[in-house]
This record gives sequence, structure tokens and C-alpha cells, in this order.
Amino acid sequence: MGVLDSVMGALGGAGGNGGGNAMLDVVMQMLSNKGQNGGLAGLVQAFQQHGLGEQMSSWIGTGQNLPVSPDQIKAVLGGGQLGQIAGQLGMNETQAAGGLADLLPQVIDKLTPNGQLPQGNDLMAQGLDLLKGKLFG
Repeated sequence: MGVLDSVMGALGGAGGNGGGNAMLDVVMQMLSNKGQNGGLAGLVQAFQQHGLGEQMSSWIGTGQNLPVSPDQIKAVLGGGQLGQIAGQLGMNETQAAGGLADLLPQVIDKLTPNGQLPQGNDLMAQGLDLLKGKLFG
């Protein structure tokens, strides 16, 4: 359960009242091919289009993760998607953007341990393993 342990460890500060688990679910939805952004590849493209390609590359790569601000998350996702995420989590857009700014770099980093985007269904399989471990581990 290496990936699960890493991601769950990264969740340490992401919401002590259970919000971290809901936020992780939202992040996994965003990164799956069913996500509104077109999955992880679509999110990479959105970050690049907003001048944040260096941040995204640092999360995927094997070096240190560069930070991203809640305002940058708002710019990439837009108010519509961020509002939908906030509603799903029962928080305001600022709180949702802050949570995503904390969690996205960590989850993407853990899902790309070799410094490369997962191919095909690899991300979905890793995500399912994460969710299974969270529910049954």
C-alpha cells in the first residue's frame, strides 16, 4: 500500500474533521478520465495554459514540489468548477481552493513516483487502490 500510505500521510494537514477524505475523493475525480478537466492530462494542459506548467512539472517530476496558491487554483479551474467542488464539499470557494492548493501537488506527486504521467488506465487503477485502501484498510 505504498501509494495509499504516502497520500494518506500527505493528508495529515488537509482537514482533521474528515474533510481531507472528501477532498481526496474530489481530487481523484478530477484526475480520473471522467473528470471535467479531461483527467490528469487535461489538468496538466490547463495549468500550462495559465502559466503554471513549471508547478505542474515539479509535482510530476521527482524533485521538490513547487507550491501553488488558492488564487492560482481558482484561475485554472474557473469559478464554475470551483463552485461545484465547494458545494460538493460543503465549503466556500476560498476554502475549496485552499484545500486543493494543499492536496493537488501531493496527490499528483504520489501518483507519478517515476516522474511520468501514468499511461491509459494506470491512474484509474492507482486511484481505485487508494479508495479501496481508504475504505477497507
